[in-house]
Amino acid sequence: MDWLTLKSGSDVRGTAVGEDTVLTEEITKALGAAFVQKLCAEKHKSAEEICISLGRDSRISGPALLKATAEGIAAAGATAIDFGMCTTPAMFMSTITVGFETDGAIMITASHHPWNKNGMKFFTNKGGLEGKEVGGLLTQAQTLKMENLQGNGLIKKTPFLPVYMNQLADRIRKGLQTTSEKPLEGLQVAVDAGNGAGGFYTRLMEQLGASTKGSQFLDPDGYFPNHIPNPENPDAMKSIQKAVVESGADVGVIFDADCDRAAIVDGDGKAINRNCLIALISAILLEEEPGQTIVTDSVTSSGLADFICEHGGKHYRFKRGYRNVIDEAIRLNEEGERCPLAIETSGHAALRENHFLDDGMYLVTVLIIRAMQMKQQGKRLGSIIASLKEPAESAEIRLNITETDFRAAGEKVIELVTEYAKGNPDWHIAPDNREGIRISFDLEGQKDAAWFLLRLSVHDPVMPLNAESDISGGVQMVLQKLAEVIKDCQGIDLTPLRQAASLS
Repeated sequence: MDWLTLKSGSDVRGTAVGEDTVLTEEITKALGAAFVQKLCAEKHKSAEEICISLGRDSRISGPALLKATAEGIAAAGATAIDFGMCTTPAMFMSTITVGFETDGAIMITASHHPWNKNGMKFFTNKGGLEGKEVGGLLTQAQTLKMENLQGNGLIKKTPFLPVYMNQLADRIRKGLQTTSEKPLEGLQVAVDAGNGAGGFYTRLMEQLGASTKGSQFLDPDGYFPNHIPNPENPDAMKSIQKAVVESGADVGVIFDADCDRAAIVDGDGKAINRNCLIALISAILLEEEPGQTIVTDSVTSSGLADFICEHGGKHYRFKRGYRNVIDEAIRLNEEGERCPLAIETSGHAALRENHFLDDGMYLVTVLIIRAMQMKQQGKRLGSIIASLKEPAESAEIRLNITETDFRAAGEKVIELVTEYAKGNPDWHIAPDNREGIRISFDLEGQKDAAWFLLRLSVHDPVMPLNAESDISGGVQMVLQKLAEVIKDCQGIDLTPLRQAASLS
């Protein structure tokens, strides 16, 4: 097997349980050793001077894969610090936290993916490794002869979550401008950890004085028996919405398995995720400093762009992929454009104030601060985004690419649609089109009332197609227009598009 097939963007990921297992202990052990060698070269240190922190989420394959990774680090001569159950953001924080300041960190996780999957995320104190670096690490690990490694490194077990919890607690006290031991007294927060690694958030809330009545699925269970640990999953969101309403909580929070993504629920049971979540945190940050730029992925709604503009900001759409969004926000800041936030509709969010770290739990913590302030004013958190215009309809379709060279086939379709749009004045190419092709249409006398975005998947042989409309029936209309233009394209399964457009 070519180990490069395990590369998924900037992560390593694969099936880790069952007959189809591809992410094995042998592979993670070699990757641990290869990471040591990479750090030695970059930091000009001997292996004995290198220290790497390790953590995992609740997946059943996690303990064995973490153990193997630690053994690989030790075999290369370095020190492995086993944090046990942890979160992905906390792993990065261990590289910059005084008293730890490890040379690197590895998180064993597959995020929101099914229980039989697992993966690895790599960090230094500069942030997560880029996709090319991960590819190089996989190649290096596959050619590594482990039997030749004679290192005698150490493996230590040390808890880090208490330190990370204190960092979040400090942020809450700072945000509320208090030194009180119980700054959240009077607030009720329902936490849904999805049986992942985030159940400890209830302890943080309780220590700060909040009630956590209504919290659920806090105990780690690597089979995720109650619902998929994914803030985008409709069943998961309905579950926390129900818990908030039934318990009378002021706010509900839900995390994915490794807590780098999150969403919230208002006290009335309304889900605040996707565009609503982006609008909420954007409004808070723009209130603190108007005129800033908010970087999002490409599938955000027209209503969100208007909302950000109305709150004194600039909306900057970029490519899908959380690393893409983060890297673009960092680039803009380096060029002098004030940008406090990089966020995907999936719930991946990175704030400038938090090292542009992709940290759903930190995002939620900032929102908890505002929820407390709003309660003291007799208001709900969701009232901040009352003016956000949400679409009347939306749809997401995935068109499978059947050609072997799927990227070339997909690009050909995008080129065809782009050229058609250039020659048709009724097709408005988005001025901030930075990925695929985004087209808007005037309907019933309303300018840009509906749009679609057709793009290539970041990793898979798929063309995701998103469409929204402010007018009933608008999504079907724009999908019909698109279906007519690409009806003769080869190498693309257009069946889902034809069905959505009601074309036989």
